[in-house]
Amino acid sequence: MTTLTTTDALAAFCAEAAKAPYVTVDTEFLRERTYYSKLCLIQLAFPGDGKTDAVLVDPLADGLSLAPLYDLFRDEGVVKVFHAARQDLEIFAIEGEVIPAPLFDTQVAAMVCGFGEQVGYETLARRVAKAQIDKSSRFTDWSRRPLSDAQKSYALADVTHLRVIYEHLSAELAKTGRTPWVEEEMAVLRDFGTYRVEPREAYLRLKMRNPSPRFLAIARELAAFRESHAQECNIPRTRIFKDDALIELVSLKPKDLTELSKARLLLREGRRGAVADGILAAVARGLEMPREDLPEPPNQKSRDQINGALADLLRVLLKAKAEQAGVASKLIATASDLDDIAAGSRDGDWAHGWRLEVFGADALRLCEGQIALACKGQTVKIISL
Repeated sequence: MTTLTTTDALAAFCAEAAKAPYVTVDTEFLRERTYYSKLCLIQLAFPGDGKTDAVLVDPLADGLSLAPLYDLFRDEGVVKVFHAARQDLEIFAIEGEVIPAPLFDTQVAAMVCGFGEQVGYETLARRVAKAQIDKSSRFTDWSRRPLSDAQKSYALADVTHLRVIYEHLSAELAKTGRTPWVEEEMAVLRDFGTYRVEPREAYLRLKMRNPSPRFLAIARELAAFRESHAQECNIPRTRIFKDDALIELVSLKPKDLTELSKARLLLREGRRGAVADGILAAVARGLEMPREDLPEPPNQKSRDQINGALADLLRVLLKAKAEQAGVASKLIATASDLDDIAAGSRDGDWAHGWRLEVFGADALRLCEGQIALACKGQTVKIISL
């Protein structure tokens, strides 16, 4: 097992990888105590003789630059293959300001090829590569050196078996004509915006029941402060205060430290210093915000707007169409999508591209009363009216 610890060694490997049709990539990182992931190890492999075609790269080695790897990521002649790529890509997008292209995610491809919902790498390795993955090193501290042989073997297996998986899935997609489906899904992963959290938009992730514009304004200011402070200090946002504490603060609207001390869910660290000052300033901004600048409440569909019977029919239709196409149903449309359709929405991811072909067109026809559903044995039939 070769571990690359110098820029020259990495450049030499990347030069050889650039001659291959694809390279498989994985990372090991830590994020429990930081806002941004700490990259601890990179695994790379390309099709070859089995001796020099798979390596580990130690990004913690003194003086090692990842520039040669980033150049390889930009090489349009080599497909970069990941499994469940989002977290890996976030690291490279933030640290190297690069997103590998062309990009292929075997988890997405497996969902298109009928392997089920968000199938794991170990499952694909077993079913496609006929390999067993030793999980004993899965939950280890990848930042500690030296790495054990068991850790190195586990890490390298994440890219060596991935070659077999990629070739199998790529061939299956070509055979079924679904390669464009996966390429369509890669658009989100290739977008830098996917990996950047704007503090002013952080409040949109909060779960709030029918909030007023003023409530939303205070929540937005508090969430923006928390996100900015977490990014600046490189600590998890929950270490500053959790979502339930944020909602409590919006309700309390503390104007000074005495009122802030009444927050039951706020951690001790949040009651003093920079965090306390930030909270009070954020609440003040939300309270003083002019009415014309208040955020609009989200256009949430109430339960009364959803046609429950239609939503149930749409679920049956989705399951039938997913089984017929051999595609994971959650990749086609979510439960929220179905409720939106049943509440009158006529746009969403489900209404575009391959999803429209597989499910969306019939969903719209069902809503318009142009088709009906019937059962024949274990099969759901679509009947034109």
